[in-house]
Amino acid sequence: MTFPRHTLLILGAGGDLTARLLLPGLAEVLHQRELDLDLVGVDRADWGDEGWRTRVAQSFAVSGLQGSRQDEVVGAARYVQADVTDRDSLERALTGSADRLIVYFALPPAVTVRACQALAGIDLPTDARLVLEKPFGTDVEGAEKLNDLVTGVVPEGQVYRVDHYLGMSTVLNILGLRFTNRVLESVLDNTQVESVDITFEESLALEGRAGYYDGTGALVDMIQSHALHVLSFLAMEPPSSIEARDIRDGTAAVLRATRVWDGDPVASSRRGRYTAGDVEGRSVPSYVDEPGVDPALETETYAEVTVEVNNWRWAGVPFRLRAGKALSALNKRATITFKQPAWVPRGLYGHESPDRVHIGLDPEVLQIDFNVTGPGDPRGVDRVAMNASFGTSHLPPYGQVLAGVLDGDPTLSVRGDHAVETWRIVEPVLEAWRNGAVPLEGYPAGTTLPRSGSPRGRVG
Repeated sequence: MTFPRHTLLILGAGGDLTARLLLPGLAEVLHQRELDLDLVGVDRADWGDEGWRTRVAQSFAVSGLQGSRQDEVVGAARYVQADVTDRDSLERALTGSADRLIVYFALPPAVTVRACQALAGIDLPTDARLVLEKPFGTDVEGAEKLNDLVTGVVPEGQVYRVDHYLGMSTVLNILGLRFTNRVLESVLDNTQVESVDITFEESLALEGRAGYYDGTGALVDMIQSHALHVLSFLAMEPPSSIEARDIRDGTAAVLRATRVWDGDPVASSRRGRYTAGDVEGRSVPSYVDEPGVDPALETETYAEVTVEVNNWRWAGVPFRLRAGKALSALNKRATITFKQPAWVPRGLYGHESPDRVHIGLDPEVLQIDFNVTGPGDPRGVDRVAMNASFGTSHLPPYGQVLAGVLDGDPTLSVRGDHAVETWRIVEPVLEAWRNGAVPLEGYPAGTTLPRSGSPRGRVG
């Protein structure tokens, strides 16, 4: 059988993202499907083809999957030493590309803009696809301008704005749980739900990523780029199908209805930065002492924002979005907290904790917390948890990203209007923080941060 030939052109081939995530993900894809793939790396480093092939082989080895397909791609890989923002250099890199061209921008946001500007003057194959990493733009205006720029190169349907947290398995876990279980879907609205928490907490600290992270921070790195997109899937109305247009229209409607709680970015947000401490048995220095950090930037490593979704289903329900580094443990999940029963018969005790549904994003697990009559005194109620594992993908997150691009399926990529809306939602918070209206708190590395006591309350 003959397979269509693809060219994967990676701009920023020498970066950490390419070596640590993108190439191992590609190795997994090659393990699972037949591909006729040309792999081209472009960067400023003086590597040559052999240097690039060595780097690709090392990253493929990280996946633990090596075989004839990986060997073929490594052996044919080529490298172009070039300035990715220079038109002539890009034309040279594109020489010999297949009609099914994928250009992956593994670049910082500002460099991505300049590379797109250089690409705009080059004739690309009709089916060329552009893959861009978050954050997409730096504000509403920047996202709108970048949308205009990239859609001047290829149509919107051929633009893939990456959110690797929205892998196919994660999204189908959320949609399957919500829309195939009447017992849950019937109670997911403001008459039954007290609050929703979407949490992206990790035990990893900066890990040598100051060049990117110190100019970005937790609010943009995780909440604007990931948590709001998870919210849009969790809160969307039932789509008529799981095709790209229906899914993306549904999530866009949620984002358009979302704003900072009560329009007050000061009372509805919190920011912090880790100080020295111990995380899972290892010593972690204060963020300001990490190599490459500029303390004057006051970059936050923990961010919390409460938002509201102003529509019929969710009006009045606070959605708390939390993201942080150097915390006590990995905790990436969405938690739905239900209201207390309208009436509990007198004489029953121990029922003070509300029912909760936890949808795990990493690891992908489901947990439901509820009350049952405990042993001993039948009037006492005990807390129990029911746990189950979701079906997970055979591909890692970046493998799922690449598989979607190769298949021409934009369902799980961020549409242009989505990117603009997420910036609109967080911009009042960013402005309040820049003006010093919300203090930058310190927390020791390894901290377990408590929940906010109320939508407008501060964590104590």
